[in-house]
Amino acid sequence: MNEQESVAWVESPLQMLCAVEAHHAGLLGDRTLVVPRAGLRPLAATRRELVTLDLPEGLELAKPSERMPRRLNAVGDAFSGRVQLRWVMIRPGRVVIVDDGLATIRLLELLSARPVKPLLRARATPSTWRNTLGHLAARRLRATARRGALSVFTALPVEGELAAAVGQAGVELARHDFGWLRSQPMSTPGPSERTVVLGTSLVRNGLVHRERYLRWLTELAEREPLAYYPHRREDPIDLAVIRERPGITVHAPGVPAELTLRGLSAEQRVVSLPSTAISSLRVLLSPRGVAVEPVHVPDDWWTSRAAPSLRSHLQMFTGVPS
Repeated sequence: MNEQESVAWVESPLQMLCAVEAHHAGLLGDRTLVVPRAGLRPLAATRRELVTLDLPEGLELAKPSERMPRRLNAVGDAFSGRVQLRWVMIRPGRVVIVDDGLATIRLLELLSARPVKPLLRARATPSTWRNTLGHLAARRLRATARRGALSVFTALPVEGELAAAVGQAGVELARHDFGWLRSQPMSTPGPSERTVVLGTSLVRNGLVHRERYLRWLTELAEREPLAYYPHRREDPIDLAVIRERPGITVHAPGVPAELTLRGLSAEQRVVSLPSTAISSLRVLLSPRGVAVEPVHVPDDWWTSRAAPSLRSHLQMFTGVPS
């Protein structure tokens, strides 16, 4: 891939940041064009923030596009129907997956599963066509892995048994610690509050009761002022309610917490319901002495849509005792 331009297609802010890190780590060659999907405000906001930093040499952040590039060397979402259709229609060369969301762990589990399972999101209820596409994409990616041409680039912790199974399937598990981002100075000061709360998508996804979550935030704010960083998929109506609660300062959503919170000091802490941001922020902030604390979700917070297997997976993945 040296002396050749790699093209990365990203569909979320964290995928964009991870594409930058993958280029910095040398996984994408000498030159990389990162193309964000158009129409997503958080992606546009993240791009604006990134271009103010000292981007790695040879990397270009393209303007958002509605059209997926014909050649894809790196993608953020292996469960995207558009991406999978491209893999099925055009045999991929080398593929690098750049995403540090929880879906990355599911992808690793599916790629190492026997027999072959379709590449479908957790909790998805696929149509026959979507199930077929997921099967075809899984076989195509597995064939790519057998050629030694598939890498998954992640900062997430991957337990030993899964890492071994992935390796046996031919997938290269490339680890990173946000080396490029850690080298960048903060352009704007971080929050002054001691406690920073990360928002969650669990409420909008119907997995956690809204009133339980809002009550917890209110009680936490009664004890001390909070800086609240919304999840990019939080309901605007919920955010309006949270803004009205005394003691809570709500910051603009969109840009990854990894970008906005990397300058926290040892006197501060981050608290969050189960989220992959816990793992990535620990990588970034632990050397600075910042505590990143996962919050156990009580049983009565979960809705009937949250299956026991999903609850256990979320709690264990983020290091929260069940």
